[in-house]
Amino acid sequence: MSTAREQADPRATLRAGLPDRYLTPEDIAVIFKVPKETVYQWRKKRTGPPGFRIGKYVRYDPADVRAYITQRKTHDRTGA
Repeated sequence: MSTAREQADPRATLRAGLPDRYLTPEDIAVIFKVPKETVYQWRKKRTGPPGFRIGKYVRYDPADVRAYITQRKTHDRTGA
């Protein structure tokens, strides 16, 4: 049985360790344990997980975030 706090936690495991909904920059900051400003800098520099706009809002597809994590882990292991 989960509590309301666990359900509100964007790190709750639903799909490949990520929520089954589009993620916000705040979610990305919580997941990676970085300041929200870092998430915005990643987007500006195109170095973080790819995001997209819905009107004025930035969102992240959990599948793209998972692919980014996998790519980073592979990159770090190979040293490429």
